[in-house]
Amino acid sequence: MRPNLSRNNKKKIFNDPVYGFISIPNEIIFDIIQHPFFQRLRRIKQLGLTHLVYPGALHTRFHHALGAMHLMYTALQVIKRKGTQISEEEEVAVLCAILLHDIGHGPFSHSLEHDMVNGVSHESISSFFIEALVEEFPILKVSLEIFNNRHPKPFLYQLVSSQLDMDRLDYLNRDSFYTGVSEGVIGSERIIEMLTVRDNQLLLEEKAIYSVEKFIVARRLMYWQVYLHKTAVSAEFMLIHVVRRAKELIADGHTLFASPALQFFLSNKVQLNDFKTNPDVLLQFSELDDFDIMGAIKVWQKHSDKILSELATRLVNRNLLKIEISKAPYSNERREIELQKVMKEANLSKDQAEYFVYSEKLINSAYNQGKQNINLLMKNGDILDLSIASDNLNISALANPVEKYCLCYPG
Repeated sequence: MRPNLSRNNKKKIFNDPVYGFISIPNEIIFDIIQHPFFQRLRRIKQLGLTHLVYPGALHTRFHHALGAMHLMYTALQVIKRKGTQISEEEEVAVLCAILLHDIGHGPFSHSLEHDMVNGVSHESISSFFIEALVEEFPILKVSLEIFNNRHPKPFLYQLVSSQLDMDRLDYLNRDSFYTGVSEGVIGSERIIEMLTVRDNQLLLEEKAIYSVEKFIVARRLMYWQVYLHKTAVSAEFMLIHVVRRAKELIADGHTLFASPALQFFLSNKVQLNDFKTNPDVLLQFSELDDFDIMGAIKVWQKHSDKILSELATRLVNRNLLKIEISKAPYSNERREIELQKVMKEANLSKDQAEYFVYSEKLINSAYNQGKQNINLLMKNGDILDLSIASDNLNISALANPVEKYCLCYPG
């Protein structure tokens, strides 16, 4: 049940370490922030297990959502000042859309996105959350149109989800701040000031070219230094495998300690249709956060299954698997060598040893040509894609995904 909310004094101020004071521009937004669905984001880390590499990276999806909303409000004022008509309803709706854009994230954000539920993206779950809130907040009908790119003003969707959206502008600066990795700092204020709209499409004025070039480079650097840092990758794969082992044990009839919400997702193969047909699935998901996972993992250290116990103990004590990174795929022979070592030293079968030895592909794409391209409005009135307008960077080269390969095994 939701708490009773007073209608008074809802235009609160948050003191944000990145932007300073953030004000809540509308009472509806305050009520949404107060809702238990949104408060759950306080208990979900923005960067998964990256704090095991950068100790300050303990910020949450709650921080990020508020920051993205703040940037959205600023962007709307800029766009309106330049002559684009945005109604009060549209403004509130798009602020709600960006506020709720990540509400569908599960524990540790992207780390377990494909293991708590089967083939259901956090974007899809965000849509289900927004739909569930529509009865209480009717304005979210418009937010849902924007979120799903069905609104007649597509630039509103582009502000929420594109290659130059308020989501990316916030997370690069915020993640840079909390990790201490200065390469992620971007000129978000200048980029937002250069936003404009033509024919309902979001554009940047030509003067923003250097700021947006730095933005693209910052994304590339942050992926390798933070999001795909090899130690964080090792930790996240261990987290994935401890959850997979827990699911396997439960499927085989073993009893495992878990909160009711975690037990539900460990015991059931939840798929997209389950969210559509069974409202209880979304309610169970709304109870799931980082605390459920780590609370269970602490207890699993003492479980009789030595695979679960070993993985859990290593994670709790940051005794991570060794990881190597290569530009070329690791051979089956190399992987087999590491498997044989684990099988011999830990007295495990090959299937069991595969919980400790695995190779995966890591992909880093700074700019995706052909999908919501960043377009610049030139002084002569022409509209050019960033890859054509840029004279300092080879944007087409940056658009090519960089692929690397990792091999994890006990050190």
